[in-house]
Amino acid sequence: MEKGKPQKILVLLSGGIDSSVLVWELAQQYERVYPFYVRNGFVWERTELAWVRKYLRRIKAPSLMPIKTVELPLSDVYPLHWSLTGRGTPSFDSEDSAVYLPGRNLILLSKAAVYAAVQGIEHLALGILKGNPFPDSTRSFLDRLGDLLGQGLNHPIAVLTPYAQLEKTQVLERGIALPLHLTFSCIAPRETLHCGACNKCAERIRAFKRLAIPDATRYFATK
Repeated sequence: MEKGKPQKILVLLSGGIDSSVLVWELAQQYERVYPFYVRNGFVWERTELAWVRKYLRRIKAPSLMPIKTVELPLSDVYPLHWSLTGRGTPSFDSEDSAVYLPGRNLILLSKAAVYAAVQGIEHLALGILKGNPFPDSTRSFLDRLGDLLGQGLNHPIAVLTPYAQLEKTQVLERGIALPLHLTFSCIAPRETLHCGACNKCAERIRAFKRLAIPDATRYFATK
């Protein structure tokens, strides 16, 4: 970034705790923060996006720009996947690897990078955590992808992962003063609520329990 220019950063935002805490923290560090939400056609997106908007309205920060939502449907790429059909959603006791979405970060970053280049944004941030098992979340992949995106767009692109050395509970501790009950982590929502029975609900519930702090999240059912 040129000296004296307002600093900008784009945050790939989902409804979850990690990216929600991240967008707040970056809003304290950058002059302009651009929340960016990609709609792929997943079954949870309508509910999740409604909660994202509630959360952003509540936290408010002068540096936060209006959320940008874009479309990148995947129904023609993996039409029978549980994320699109809602059938066979990874359960409460499933392994974390069960929630793998093929090419997730590659897809998100490609669209986000084009938007960033048009807006003159050089930094993209994701809320990836320590121990993320997926191949498109490694530091080496993200560095190489940033270089390739920058080359293809003729615009500098750096992919930042500020939480890559943190566990879920550490991020939760950092955001404990935020309205985390307005964040949304569920992949099988029931009406407007967390289902309480899927893999992502389990991760959320366990994080609150490990820290022994109140969880104001409303769950449709609890185990």
